[in-house]
Amino acid sequence: MTDSVQTKPTKNSPVSANAIVRLENVRKIYQMGSEQVHALAGMSVGFEPGSFWAIMGPSGSGKSTMLNLLGCLDRPTSGTYVLAGEDVSQMEDDALSQIRLTYLGFVFQSFNLIAQLTVRENIELPLFYLGWEPRESARRAAELAERVDLGDRLAHRPAELSGGQQQRVAIARALANDPQVILADEPTGNLDSATGEHIMELLRDLNKQGKTIIIVTHEPEVAAWADHRLHMRDGLVDHID
Repeated sequence: MTDSVQTKPTKNSPVSANAIVRLENVRKIYQMGSEQVHALAGMSVGFEPGSFWAIMGPSGSGKSTMLNLLGCLDRPTSGTYVLAGEDVSQMEDDALSQIRLTYLGFVFQSFNLIAQLTVRENIELPLFYLGWEPRESARRAAELAERVDLGDRLAHRPAELSGGQQQRVAIARALANDPQVILADEPTGNLDSATGEHIMELLRDLNKQGKTIIIVTHEPEVAAWADHRLHMRDGLVDHID
């Protein structure tokens, strides 16, 4: 198909001028053989500093695509993405990597820990790429491990930890560079309900400390922890509550 990117209507939410994260008429189109998939169809939305958002929607609604764009893991086909006042829409890979290290922390459903590394070394990874001195990096990792109640697990490897402990390591790693925004993709998806609640309590505490939290979830009980819920459908904002 050769449909123009203008063929789909857009539905936008109000975009605050104070937003730390702002998408303006963003479209993301994937070419799948002869077909064009409009993953995002002209989306405009803003997230203010210190807010807590849950992104929801059915499979194929565009929520994972949006999270990848917000995390600078992908670029929009068209439109503008402004992060902390800087247009990052068409930055080159090296510049995007630096933006990720400076402003963003990530928490994934599958934890994404490196099996061969200890808890301390996993937490230190972002600091290694930022060029921190090893002694300061180790001190920061120990401090963050204490913060997520894993101070006695610094020498353990992921296989020696429970799922909830691994997710807490992932959160500590996300905090290593003191990011302004934490992005979480189904952060409780691989956890039992009690452990998942502990993880959400930790994210809520981080939000109270001023972090902007944006999570993708399909679980209403997880989304209830957020102050705002953005519902997506067909690559657009459906509604916000």
